[in-house]
Amino acid sequence: MTTSQTTSSSFNVNKALERAMGGGLSGAAAMVVQVCTLMPLRTTMNYQYRYGTTTTQALQTLYKDGKILRFYRGIGPALIQGPLSRFGDTAANAFAMSLLESSDLTKDWPVAVKTIGASAAAASFRMFLTPVDTLKTTLQTQGNDGVRILRARIAANGIPTLWYGAVASAAATFVGHYPWFATYNYLSEVLPQQSTTPRKLARQAVIGFSASVVSDTISNSLRVIKTYRQVNETRVSYVGAARAVIEKDGVGGLFGRGLKTRILTNGLQGIMFSVLWKLFQDLYDRK
Repeated sequence: MTTSQTTSSSFNVNKALERAMGGGLSGAAAMVVQVCTLMPLRTTMNYQYRYGTTTTQALQTLYKDGKILRFYRGIGPALIQGPLSRFGDTAANAFAMSLLESSDLTKDWPVAVKTIGASAAAASFRMFLTPVDTLKTTLQTQGNDGVRILRARIAANGIPTLWYGAVASAAATFVGHYPWFATYNYLSEVLPQQSTTPRKLARQAVIGFSASVVSDTISNSLRVIKTYRQVNETRVSYVGAARAVIEKDGVGGLFGRGLKTRILTNGLQGIMFSVLWKLFQDLYDRK
């Protein structure tokens, strides 16, 4: 008696697309909640990226400039850019993971290898959204003068000025996205599944916070350069932006500006996103 074993080497693209849609929509929904709750910390962080102050100094300066509403300057673009970028991130991750796991040729690849394709796709998508991010970040760091500064730059250098920082943004996204999802995917595999809802949420919170700390520490210097170039009053190159930061705060400023605030902000965001994404994903899967 002969026993035949069937091995599937084909990719299930339809299933991968379905997972991408579910993952992307869940990620976007989670991001709307995060934008509304964490906007003050993100404004503080971007202000530090540009000016190199401490967290306390940034909070005090921003509050004096416009009270609580000052921290929500740029909320409109943020509600567009945040959910769209997170949709791209999570859809790319869900698609790549589902596609590679659907074939016997690739299902046993290391999680870190599977995540590379998703990170590259997410980085490309962020470049597409750079103009929205430029408007948001300029309003956060420059306040009421933000729109005037952008108009003056467009008049002097044309529409491409809206893409200042796009390359650094894509690089920072890849450098940040890859370790985030690599850590997320790895911990999702190795940490035991839990049976009760509180334990499930606690597990997701640990995974999300750990992923954020790893990601932020690695990608921070690129985000400092990207923000400085993106919101500067005049045209400045990436090298010029790096030199300006180093001249003021030293090499430590290049790697450490706003890092504590970012770790706090993205730690909270990582916890919220990981929990909310999982909840929304489960709701989508039950449809």
